[in-house]
Amino acid sequence: MEFTTYLRFVLVLVLVIGLILGLAWLLKRFGLMGGMHSPMGRKRRLGIVEAASLDARHRVVLVRRDDVEHLLLVGPNTSQVIETDITPPAGAPSGEQPQGLAVFSQFLPQDKEP
Repeated sequence: MEFTTYLRFVLVLVLVIGLILGLAWLLKRFGLMGGMHSPMGRKRRLGIVEAASLDARHRVVLVRRDDVEHLLLVGPNTSQVIETDITPPAGAPSGEQPQGLAVFSQFLPQDKEP
């Protein structure tokens, strides 16, 4: 085979991958991919609102179920419920994620003053 055949193959491959990525970006941009509704058309009842890493092995995850939030501590060997039945902020609809780490502030390491 000639060099031009290989070059044409690489260019077409880059073009096809670019088209796939562009289509995925458009679907995500217009909300047609992974929205608040399942493929069957029903509203999703479970979702992750926010997650924060405490250290290399542990994460704190805020999970929303039926407009009620639950705070979980997830580690490599165990998971633990920290708080249940948290009502979401009044301004946040069920699909919107709250901003910041204010929810996790009591569980993050604090600098102690001498």
